[in-house]
Amino acid sequence: MKILVINGPNLNMLGVREPEIYGSFTLDDIEKELKQYARELDFSIDLEFFQSNFEGEIVDKIQNALDKFDGIIINPAAYTHTSVAIADAIASVNIKTVEVHLSNVYSREEFRHNSYIAPKCLGQVAGFSKTGYKMALLGLYEALK
Repeated sequence: MKILVINGPNLNMLGVREPEIYGSFTLDDIEKELKQYARELDFSIDLEFFQSNFEGEIVDKIQNALDKFDGIIINPAAYTHTSVAIADAIASVNIKTVEVHLSNVYSREEFRHNSYIAPKCLGQVAGFSKTGYKMALLGLYEALK
């Protein structure tokens, strides 16, 4: 089972950016923990990680996932609230996708309450910090097996 994990803009700054909201861990920490959790779930899970600050690169990565990946976990970050292009890319490949957010976007500024991505996804996990990635993987794994 091949799962693509996509992280959007500014997530490369985890550990530095607003630690009071996002914590002191890094994106590398999340990736290491998620790899370990995947092995615990099922040795057949193969994760690939991708991070970009550029919307078009994320769209390209999603489109190139067609016929290569069984599922996608995506933290579109700020593009959650603005990117019809990413939402359309997810819809076009028809790969089961879970949206994840470190913070509870619904307890933050009003503009963060809208997701263009969520309606194209199997589900959404928000507010559980880095554990949300494990929750997303578990949900996706159960949906795919």
